[in-house]
Amino acid sequence: MQNNPLTSSYSTTGSGVEINKVLRNTYWLLSMTLFTSAIAAGASMAMGLSHGAALILMLVGFGLLFVVNSTADSSKGIVAIFAFTGVMGASIGPMLNAYLALPNGPQLVMQALAGTAIVFLSLSAYALTTRKDFSFMGGFLMTGLILVLVASLANIFLAMPILSLASSGLIVLIMSGLILFDTSRIIHGGETNYIRATVSLYLSIYNLFVNLLALLGVMNDD
Repeated sequence: MQNNPLTSSYSTTGSGVEINKVLRNTYWLLSMTLFTSAIAAGASMAMGLSHGAALILMLVGFGLLFVVNSTADSSKGIVAIFAFTGVMGASIGPMLNAYLALPNGPQLVMQALAGTAIVFLSLSAYALTTRKDFSFMGGFLMTGLILVLVASLANIFLAMPILSLASSGLIVLIMSGLILFDTSRIIHGGETNYIRATVSLYLSIYNLFVNLLALLGVMNDD
């Protein structure tokens, strides 16, 4: 794992080799962590965990996120990221059980999975093939995240379904933008640590799936 920042010039063979190495390691680790999350979610569903347990797991996941970032420069980061993604996968088990209990629940879940895969693969392919620099999106994405946070906190007291729907829609757009932004950072040497790169992409995929599922549920009157 390379920790030294790459220069902005890609004329040297070494820079291209290092960037390709980070990309390969990132996508390999991302696929493994997504598989771990899927297994953990399945186990959580089979155990019938409650929504209270899911909340506790999510809080544990937030704690593990800090551990991942603090250990990303060592081999301990690999263990931490698998623990983090396993816990996050288990935390959505109760939510998935609730959707699957609906008359058209299995279709909704599959549509959300397919939609997430299509968005991620399409945007990643676009960033990789065009090699465009999407760093200019950073300010817009940060502003969007702040707006979503404020709206979510406000909706705890307001309990407005339309605000919840708008927040989910905005999160889908923000996560799509973050996929472009984070992939671009890897390509242009802005992120040389594949563990941190994997965490960023994983969180975008995770939030994209959860909020696509919420939007599909609303559009199907469920």
